[in-house]
Amino acid sequence: MSGAGYERKKKYLARVIALLSKYDKVLMVTVDNVGSKQLQTVRRQLREKGDELILGKNTLIRKALKRFLDNDNKPAMSQILPELYGNIGLIFTAGDRLKELKDFIEEAKVPAAAKAGAIAPVAVVIPSGLTDLEPTQTSFLQALNIATKITKGKIEILNPVNLFGKGDRVGSSAAALLQKMKITPFNYGLTVRSVYDNGSLYESFVLDLSDADLLKKASVAISNVAAIGLSIGVPNMASLPHTINNGYKNIIAVYAANEDLTPTREDIKKMKDVLANPEAFAAAAAPAAAAPAAAATA
Repeated sequence: MSGAGYERKKKYLARVIALLSKYDKVLMVTVDNVGSKQLQTVRRQLREKGDELILGKNTLIRKALKRFLDNDNKPAMSQILPELYGNIGLIFTAGDRLKELKDFIEEAKVPAAAKAGAIAPVAVVIPSGLTDLEPTQTSFLQALNIATKITKGKIEILNPVNLFGKGDRVGSSAAALLQKMKITPFNYGLTVRSVYDNGSLYESFVLDLSDADLLKKASVAISNVAAIGLSIGVPNMASLPHTINNGYKNIIAVYAANEDLTPTREDIKKMKDVLANPEAFAAAAAPAAAAPAAAATA
């Protein structure tokens, strides 16, 4: 390696290590099909926000991270190592801006043409209707088995055309047709793949979860823990309220079934009175139930 190349590599490693030391939050982003001009624009915008984007060979980034970890620095960052594959970039950030940063990254996409041989990130359908194509292009469309007619001096496509699906390889004819119709069906840009946040590594979709989503997931988890505890007869913090409630119901059932037992608790006395004279309870409860309904219609 030349002296200049060695110095560049040395400076790059030092920069990555410095960023690993400074920041505790890192977004791993894929940079497939992203042009250099687009990357420069995104990097400049990130720096204006106080963030840093690192690109380079995965072997160098991996080497810098291993060298950083060898000095007993932030051992939890070893979770980043398996994420260093493919066309990857690292965005270092601070503060509680991860969701905001992810939204910014994924909105900073630019339209792109469908190139022959590329893997389609989305399905593309040419809608039926009038196009800007001249009648001289009719033979080209006929070669693609696309039904057309001439309307007002332009080619009209009679039926929607499914050019290719998501994940398909773009054919040369499809790419040529889209180019002739001046359609740029793809949007390319950085995509957040995973997130390292103060010792935790998780997939990027977690940032899109709302407080309501988290509460719902927590509620389901607590219900499952309670169900397991009740099923195997081993109490836990989640099942204990249910166990106490079930025990209370059993006590009430015993008093209700045995006329010789005299309850001391007022709630059990009231329950026995209701069972002994349900008609009186219903008559007393009717005015109370009617009051809210009257207030609602007032």
